[in-house]
Amino acid sequence: MTSQDAILKVSTLTSGKDYLGFFSSGKLASCDLHFTGVRRTTWFRTRLSSLCQNTIFNPRLSHLLDYPFCHDVNKYERMVKIGQGTFGEVFKARNRKNLKEIVALKKVLMDNEKEGFPITALREIKILQLLKHENVVNLLEICRTKASPYNRNKGSIYLVFEFCEHDLAGLLSNHQIKFSLSEMKKLTQMLLNALYFIHSNKILHRDMKAANVLITKNGVLKLADFGLARAIHLNKEQTQRYTNRVVTLWYRPPELLLGERNYGPPIDLWGAGCIMAELWTRNPIMQGNTEQNQLTLISHLCGSIAADVWPGVEKLDLFSKMILPANQKRRVKERLRNYVKDPLALDLIDKFLTIDPGQRIDADTALNHDFFWSDPLPSDLTRTLSSVNTSMFEFLAPPHRGRGQVQPPAAGQSRVGAANQLSVTSSTFDRVF
Repeated sequence: MTSQDAILKVSTLTSGKDYLGFFSSGKLASCDLHFTGVRRTTWFRTRLSSLCQNTIFNPRLSHLLDYPFCHDVNKYERMVKIGQGTFGEVFKARNRKNLKEIVALKKVLMDNEKEGFPITALREIKILQLLKHENVVNLLEICRTKASPYNRNKGSIYLVFEFCEHDLAGLLSNHQIKFSLSEMKKLTQMLLNALYFIHSNKILHRDMKAANVLITKNGVLKLADFGLARAIHLNKEQTQRYTNRVVTLWYRPPELLLGERNYGPPIDLWGAGCIMAELWTRNPIMQGNTEQNQLTLISHLCGSIAADVWPGVEKLDLFSKMILPANQKRRVKERLRNYVKDPLALDLIDKFLTIDPGQRIDADTALNHDFFWSDPLPSDLTRTLSSVNTSMFEFLAPPHRGRGQVQPPAAGQSRVGAANQLSVTSSTFDRVF
């Protein structure tokens, strides 16, 4: 058996349904993607030896294998960097053969991966292949660069997304862009449509924020960045034990700040409420610099966190360890009334920002709220977006991005020293797909 035959068999082996069944048509098949991503190195080499008995197998062969079912990323011409962070880099690009096809290339960061393809990226790909909806960003394909001595025999992987010209945080930072009430209704409605769809498919987003809400030039909202998303456990008898180190701090609900690990869709709806309020305030409404500070801000806006308004809260791990302001009245409507003039909008935001997650409004109920069924009815965004000639991604890319814009501590950031990690430099902008 030749080395080329061995590689073909490896490709066949790793495109099977055993561990990567979510990749349709055998796409994205390669050994280091497969066996190291799911930590099955021993199994892989044993199986490979039985397939390739007459071939000498060097363990380092896995790093030299190509991704035969992925296109080379050079089919796209990079135009400008539009995102950067702990997740990697995002570029605006166009198809070299079809110049009208504009995409976003998200490079999977693998520099710190000793065991192959990041399992977090595998989860994101799996979830995005499941979630096909008008208001969820569309993953088009996966591309790669070939392994060579120039990249230490480790090729790079790129996720190829449909390109969205704007993100909500970028649009709100431009004070020349003013959404009408009917357009705000449409934006909120599309965001809730996305949440209703993913929750119906048993997926939690877990990183709701304005920067992860993308908008096309035609005014279609796309919920993006599923890097922290997880499937909801279907077995109700089995306690769910997710990490609570998710959701960017300014959009993080009180249950996560208090250490809850058995949570569900309400964490995304809290973020939706923060984003909805931001349509009027044009800035995040609670900008804490530590988890303790964020809890204090929540208490000042939404009232004291106590057992009389949230039964069972005293059982959460951090309830007794955090300083929770007492005797705070709920002031959501009072504090936001100067910005949000529509009483129905105020009422819906108030229901999103309910302290007790068990009483928080869900996406289905929210979509039936009178806010969406009263005059003016939701209308498309083409009128407002037609006046925006430059993609907000490109406008806010370095060196423009970050001028005077304080970034929130990212999801998963350590409690210790979070305040010191806030950045106002253009090197840490956070717009992702």
